[in-house]
Amino acid sequence: MSKKYLLGVDGGTEGLRAGIFDISGTPLACTSTTYTTQFPAPSWAEQDPKDWWDALGKSVRKVILDSGISVNQIAAMAVDTTCCSVVALDGSGTPVRPALIWMDVRSSEQAEQMVETGDDALRINSNGCGPVSSEWMIPKALWIKQNEPEIFERAVTICEYQDYINLHLTGRLISSINNVSTRWHCDYTGDGVPKSLLKKLDLGELVEKWPQEVLRLGELVGGLTPRAAEHLGLTPDLPVVQGGADAQIGMIGLGVVKPGNLALITGSSHLHLGLSEKPFHGTGIWGTYADALLPGLHTVEGGQTSTGSVINWLKNLFGESDYESLNRDASKLPPGSENLIFQDHFQGNRTPHTDPKSRGAFHGLTLKHGREHLFRAAIEGVAFGSELILE
Repeated sequence: MSKKYLLGVDGGTEGLRAGIFDISGTPLACTSTTYTTQFPAPSWAEQDPKDWWDALGKSVRKVILDSGISVNQIAAMAVDTTCCSVVALDGSGTPVRPALIWMDVRSSEQAEQMVETGDDALRINSNGCGPVSSEWMIPKALWIKQNEPEIFERAVTICEYQDYINLHLTGRLISSINNVSTRWHCDYTGDGVPKSLLKKLDLGELVEKWPQEVLRLGELVGGLTPRAAEHLGLTPDLPVVQGGADAQIGMIGLGVVKPGNLALITGSSHLHLGLSEKPFHGTGIWGTYADALLPGLHTVEGGQTSTGSVINWLKNLFGESDYESLNRDASKLPPGSENLIFQDHFQGNRTPHTDPKSRGAFHGLTLKHGREHLFRAAIEGVAFGSELILE
């Protein structure tokens, strides 16, 4: 009997990665395909969902080739993606506008409207004191309704990046409890969908546009359709099991599956995640979210919106193809970057302030400072942003 392997897919901000792993979790091969983000206006960030699907096909085909295994040896696959990246689809599953990805914070006014409702669902936002993050599902959906009513009307479905991929893999429209608990104000240990909050926002119809089924991590979504199998170079009916948001899935990979440990998830943004046996809510934190990761446990969260994305922005701004020379030159400077201070709020602040209108800055610039100072100050600023969250 031939050895079996698992296919993991990670849909990130800058690209989509695919990996082949043995049953014990040892990686055999990994690859990635990049796609672009458009920034049509300040605070906006959009991607074309079709680019995700194209990247998925390219990455999966290449990782199978690189691994040297037969597609018949793949036992199952699962997908995690960024969250909350909002996708509006017509009845055939085709996007009716570009996706508002997680770092899109244009809906700050709509987030403020949510706080004004005083609804109990807001307890996960600084214990109901707000503010609400404009990265999340409901303010983004409300922005579409208020600013693009014809698009909102055309949208039969409003869902997540992950939901879109699973739909096109299996033909089944479902959501992950991981996403809806942490970004949609849903609580499936209580009332489920926040109908009271949506009604107060004149957004009650969103309930019908959301996927009507919610699965826990690891539950079966379905088998690959023939079309999806052909696109990915896999066998039809390959089991696809439910994943979740990339950062929360990373908690499992880091072994943060019980209270007492903290996961630091780094990438285009940072997330600081832990678990509690009991729910609690407080100022400056997100959560806790019931059953979001594991049944019976509550997830607590802090985070930074612009971290790796800022470092990448500087690399591109300096015309570098990699980080080698920047790291080398920055390492020669003393801590403090010779009194140059950096604030990482390029797309606002996630926590502890949850302020989408806050902006990034370099403070203390002089003619002495060079690009190595800017680069080191940015790294230090990101680190101090994490320290602020932990304190």
